[in-house]
Order: sequence, then structure tokens, then C-alpha cells
Amino acid sequence: MDGKAGGSMRVPALGLCALMLAVVPVRAASRSGPAECHPAAAREDAIDAVGPRGEIVLASGARALLGSLGWPDEPEAARAATDRLLAHRGRPLTVVARGEPDRWGRARIDGTVEDAGTGLDLAGSLIGAGLGLVDAGEGDALCRPALLAVEETARNAGLGLWRRPLLDAGDGAALRAAAGRFAVVQGVVRHVGERPARTYLDFVARGEDGLTVSVSKRTWRRMGEHGLSAQRLRGRMVRVRGVVEIRRGAMLDVASPDLIEVQEETPPAASGAGPDRERVLRRRTE
Repeated sequence: MDGKAGGSMRVPALGLCALMLAVVPVRAASRSGPAECHPAAAREDAIDAVGPRGEIVLASGARALLGSLGWPDEPEAARAATDRLLAHRGRPLTVVARGEPDRWGRARIDGTVEDAGTGLDLAGSLIGAGLGLVDAGEGDALCRPALLAVEETARNAGLGLWRRPLLDAGDGAALRAAAGRFAVVQGVVRHVGERPARTYLDFVARGEDGLTVSVSKRTWRRMGEHGLSAQRLRGRMVRVRGVVEIRRGAMLDVASPDLIEVQEETPPAASGAGPDRERVLRRRTE
């Protein structure tokens, strides 16, 4: 998924399962988790305006972004997401800020509004409609990993951004076209190269045009704590997400273990995974 979607961005009505997933109650996170995910006390506010890239101006004057949500790059999806948020303008909004404000003074928040007698989680609502992607942002931890299940439901239903399949990790041309964008990419890990400072997950053989994922030593250690070892990843279908960069080839830097998902079974063709071509394993030097 390169953030581009073809056709109209009119989003079909959510099925019962997707609706239940999208209405995700906001709960206080454990104070024992990562500092960037620690919640402040809940407070009441309201949406006053929605700016570029999903920046929310609150009635109190504070500026905020919905946490664990990546704003869509595709213009029609961005407009649809903005309209969904503005539909709740002026309604009582329960705000739970997490961690410290970003460099522009914007808080990362969980936001819940009353909708038809239930608490509607705004981030879950957008992700459940295919109008946003799960993203840890600038942090090293995904504060709300349960939203990955919400995204999965939207993807399986082909909603919003998911009308196009996932990017294939072996499709170099498509990856280059997605340069500078946040993308969700899927493919088979062909080689895991552990180096002193970084670990590389190669999705294609040497000389082929495809994806390499770069993982810092600290994040690789945390991945081990999540059970993601070189042995477990090698030869497995894996889904990764991050901003695509073009160096010697397409690369993603992954900062959170939650952004690397091992698929237990080979996804169906509709998921966007490319053919499982046999490739020679390669090694990459840092």
C-alpha cells in the first residue's frame, strides 16, 4: 500500500464485525509501559477545527494528533478522514494525552466522542473505515497495537485505502514510486543479516530490485523479547510498515517491534502479496 488509492474514496458501510472493532473504548495504559505511551488523566474538550495532516485544533486552543494513526497521503482519503472528524465538531470529546508533545507542541491523544449512545474512538473509526493506517509516528513504541486488528478488518473488506492491495516487497518499481510515503509492505524474508549496529531483513536476492528493512540494535533486542528472531523471520511472510526511502534500493527503518508482523499463513492473492518466487539469499554490508 503506497498511500494511493484508485477510484472514489466513498467508503462502504462497515459490517457488524468492523463496526465493533472501530468503536474501540479508550482505556488508560499501564504506567509500566514505554514512557511515550503513558497516559495523562482524561479530560473533556471538543474539536474546533481540523488542519493539514489531521492536526486537530481543540476548543481549549490546544493542538493534537490522534495517536497510533498515520494520516493518509491520498488526497481523497485525507478529505474523507477530515470530514469524518469535522462531523464531530463541537461534541463533547474525552481526551487522553500520551507521552510528551511533539516538536510543534502537539499532543498525541486518544479521543472518544459519544455517538449513538456509545463511545466512538476516533482513531479506530478512521482506521476501521480504511481512512488511516496504524503508525507509531516518531516514537519507538506503538501505544495501541490492538488497532492492527481494526486495520486488518478494513483491509480484508477492501475499504478506503485498501481498495488497492498491499505493496509487494519484491516490486522495486512500485516501492520507488512510494518513496517518501508511509507504506505497508508484504513479502517473504529471504535473508537476515545481523551486524554490530543494525540488522537487515532482505526480501529479495542480491542484484534484484526490492525491499530491505533496517532495524537498530536496540529495536532488534526488543524484537527478540517479542519472539522475533532471525530464525523465526527467515523464510516467513512478513508485513512491515514505515516511510519508504531509496538508498541503494528501497529501504524501511523500523523502530517498533509491533510494526513487523509475521503472517502465520500465506495470505490469499487478494491480500496483494506477490508470487513466491525462488531467489538466492543475499548478504548486505552496512
